[in-house]
Amino acid sequence: MTMSSHAPFISRRALVQAAGGLAAACALGTSAQAQPANYPTKPVRIVVGFSAGGTTDVVARLMAQELTEALGQSFVVDNKPGGGSNIATDLVRQAPADGYTLLFVAVTSTINQTLYPNIKFDLMRDFEPVALGAKVPNILVVNPSVPAKTVQELITWARANEDKASYASSGSGTSIHMAGEMFKVRTGLKTQHIPYKGSAPAMTDLIGGQVQFMFDNMPSAWPHVQSGKLRALAVTTKKRSPSAPDVPTMEESGVAPFDVTSWFGLLAPKGTPPEIVAKLNKVMNDAFDKPGIQQAYAKLGAMAEKNSPQEFGKFIDSEVKGWAPIVKASGARVD
Repeated sequence: MTMSSHAPFISRRALVQAAGGLAAACALGTSAQAQPANYPTKPVRIVVGFSAGGTTDVVARLMAQELTEALGQSFVVDNKPGGGSNIATDLVRQAPADGYTLLFVAVTSTINQTLYPNIKFDLMRDFEPVALGAKVPNILVVNPSVPAKTVQELITWARANEDKASYASSGSGTSIHMAGEMFKVRTGLKTQHIPYKGSAPAMTDLIGGQVQFMFDNMPSAWPHVQSGKLRALAVTTKKRSPSAPDVPTMEESGVAPFDVTSWFGLLAPKGTPPEIVAKLNKVMNDAFDKPGIQQAYAKLGAMAEKNSPQEFGKFIDSEVKGWAPIVKASGARVD
């Protein structure tokens, strides 16, 4: 075939430049594809939707330390309290899906899916599940100024003191809040809910007597029970806690059905490479076998469960669906 005399002339230099550009593009693509295998190459931020000192923060910092040691880069906890953890969740939702901004999520976010009718995020749509970090029971504690030594005595006292009976929570929509709402639904009490930006400030006011009782996570409440600053009345799980075997369950105390467990885990923005998700999942699951983590969890009253990202995703979905009828029955709503 003879080339037309009107065909464009391509110089040798242009051909060389084009070939060089193609090679650079291929190298760039190869580098981008290889990046998950090299992850992480810089510090990673783990966003926590509650203030420092609460159980979510404590467990997040334990896992951040394990990730730091295993992967050779700093995993830094960044507390962004407010909005019942929605501020932090939405912040991570909008972050690049590169594994460098992660969310340490709590049961709160599954409750919020129903509690907030205008919520911006969907846990199943907007995030990649990484791993379940821990489960802990909640415990009903009262300020010692309240004369009640049992749950039934608290109910009697609260009915006689509706004008001043109030309970604290770590924020609207937290399991601590919804445990209080479940208590009201089961007993018909009309106590006032006082939300805080995290468990730590709520606990400070409970100890100070500004509020009368609280369904707090056991890890943050139990030291104050042991010191005598608070009185424990019941745990919210089906079975008694090994960390507090003498404390009855809510159901044993005559309030049934009642089963509330707080949990915490790691999420990444949707689209995060599966290699990165798998790497983070493995480090967290491996950590559960370490004596140091086992001792720390025992001290917190926390339980660890090894799981895959897929199993954690199914668990989150079941929690969203399980909390929805409880939120609706309580009448609780945050606009």
